[in-house]
Amino acid sequence: MSQHSNMAVLIDGDNIPSANVKEMMAEIAKYGNPTIKRIYGDWTRPGLNKWKNLLLENAITPIQQYGYTKGKNATDSAMIIDAMDILYNSKVSGFCLVSSDSDFTKLATRLREAGMLVIGIGEKKTPNPFIVACDKFIYLEILTGQTEDKAEKREKDKSSIEKISSREISLITSSIRDLSDEDGWAFLGDVGGLIQKKQPNFDSRNYGFEKLTPLIQSIGKFEIEQREAPKSRHKLIFVKNKEMQKNLSKA
Repeated sequence: MSQHSNMAVLIDGDNIPSANVKEMMAEIAKYGNPTIKRIYGDWTRPGLNKWKNLLLENAITPIQQYGYTKGKNATDSAMIIDAMDILYNSKVSGFCLVSSDSDFTKLATRLREAGMLVIGIGEKKTPNPFIVACDKFIYLEILTGQTEDKAEKREKDKSSIEKISSREISLITSSIRDLSDEDGWAFLGDVGGLIQKKQPNFDSRNYGFEKLTPLIQSIGKFEIEQREAPKSRHKLIFVKNKEMQKNLSKA
């Protein structure tokens, strides 16, 4: 999605902490221009007071939604109705749904069926059905402290960084294999795109790396090659499974 494409950002205020809103909005800007920014909640509740100044600072429009029935989440319904109105009446190319609630799974699926890019943002407790219903899902925890100095960020990250598992390594391996040429090489940009389609919440930052390239290098099971790009000062990065290299050598 182009950074110039318009996006609607809909935030579940009852289900998302107010911390790190600036980092969240900066992350969203990577995927498009957030022309619609709304947050839903019962603003008469003291628990939402922390949001008030942040809404002004980030030009987010609060939408009042009273909890008419105890135990029922009226915020979800209001957010879903607004999303469908925006889909049919506004010129947006994508949606960012900010929630850790699986109630938005059907909404994400419906928006994608209509050709919209759907980015999900929520905490690591988010149920898997909502995660896989999005094109990409970003954990709020990895956005924490992006404005802090590197030393302080590394210290905080120690508790939140995940160790990459054999499941993710197999995902990378199979994606390279799916896209590789006869010599086993695949363009890393394409590999990253395919991994995202297979597992929307895959993000190198979950494992302590800002980019995919250093994450792959750290695993030790892949070979990296930089190639000159025609008519560009940037080099193209290709990747190969080392196991593939062994098999070719035996042949």
